[in-house]
Amino acid sequence: MARIKFSSSIDLIKYPVTTIKTNLLLENNQYTFLVDPKLNKGSIKKVIEFLFDVSVIKVNSCNLPKKKRRVGQFTGVRPRYKKVIVKLAKDNKIDLFSTN
Repeated sequence: MARIKFSSSIDLIKYPVTTIKTNLLLENNQYTFLVDPKLNKGSIKKVIEFLFDVSVIKVNSCNLPKKKRRVGQFTGVRPRYKKVIVKLAKDNKIDLFSTN
């Protein structure tokens, strides 16, 4: 099994999604992240377990569509992401928000 480097794995997870719906999922010990679209479920599980030192039970993922963006007369495309919902074991928790 290949070793995971911290510097490369931190770049694979873009940021956590914080909406009303994802805050309701936190009660069920499910966390939502946007990740690199090239990752598969197995590698997402390994990266989350490595970065946050938790045990992952289940990974649900969906590819978000490209979105057009217009700035003045120029049009472009926003980058693609994959949305991932990760379910953790009962005794595990990820501290997303600093209490300081």
